[in-house]
Amino acid sequence: MKFKSAIAAALLSAVMSAPAAAQDIAVIVGSAQDGFWNMVKKGVDDATLMVEANGGTVNFMQTQNYDNFGPDLVSLIEQAVAQGAEGIAIPNWLPESETPALQAARDAGVVITSFNAGQGEMKNYDALNYFGSDEYLAGVAGGKYLAGKGATKILCHIQNPGAVNLETRCKGVEDGAKEAGAAAYILRVPANLDQDMVGTSEAIKAELIADPSIDAVINLAAWAADASASAIDQLGKTGEIQLGTFDMSASVLERISNGTQAMAIDQQPYLQGFLATSMLFANLKFGTEIATKPVLTGPAIVDASNVETAIEGVKLGAR
Repeated sequence: MKFKSAIAAALLSAVMSAPAAAQDIAVIVGSAQDGFWNMVKKGVDDATLMVEANGGTVNFMQTQNYDNFGPDLVSLIEQAVAQGAEGIAIPNWLPESETPALQAARDAGVVITSFNAGQGEMKNYDALNYFGSDEYLAGVAGGKYLAGKGATKILCHIQNPGAVNLETRCKGVEDGAKEAGAAAYILRVPANLDQDMVGTSEAIKAELIADPSIDAVINLAAWAADASASAIDQLGKTGEIQLGTFDMSASVLERISNGTQAMAIDQQPYLQGFLATSMLFANLKFGTEIATKPVLTGPAIVDASNVETAIEGVKLGAR
């Protein structure tokens, strides 16, 4: 009996300690020129405190820009695997490029978790979980909101054509607007205009001049909303053309506060970075796993009714 008890205790000890060997993870995000990732990085940095306290490491990796995005992401995935990462947290914007590389990483024993983009691709590489917004539902909410405020024709601007999350957002805007009795159409601009304030502002302005029936613009990034605000202002139509955006910044929230922007759709990037990093590490280190899949961090609408609360989060670098 003592022998059986000793064997049982040894087996229990082995099972409980088995996951503890894995320590090191890589978090891969988009362009270093894109301010959105600063909020994600704050979440990653805060989670890293827990990781390091438990003997692990986090390697935060970014592409330089979006010009060669797919191949650059593949290179970072392969680099993370070559460096011995036991877990990778990464959005999947371009499945045709990323999914095969992530499948290869998974086949090599790397645990993958998704965040920000790629909810629909999870099953293709057995991702641990997805932490982010439902992009389609977020778009639907945005389209309905602007239509509910009187918009009849909404321009949805895509700054990086082909990125699955961005295309899905605008499809949602189209469907949400239609459901609310309005119309929406998509403006895709060359990817080299991503982060180009002047070029993007001129492109938006040209559309507004060409089609005076456009009475609302929704952007898919906070910096692009700044560009649209400039275009609308140059045409003397501030307050006449509604402005909405995905994601937030101090300037976006200032416009909402002073009434020159209608709304922003918050996906809580801080939480995406924090949860993707901490939950991936906890799985590797302790064998824990969240039962709910996906874990949605959005969408949430920020407008004049709740903007002051959001402003406090921006001051802390988390929203």
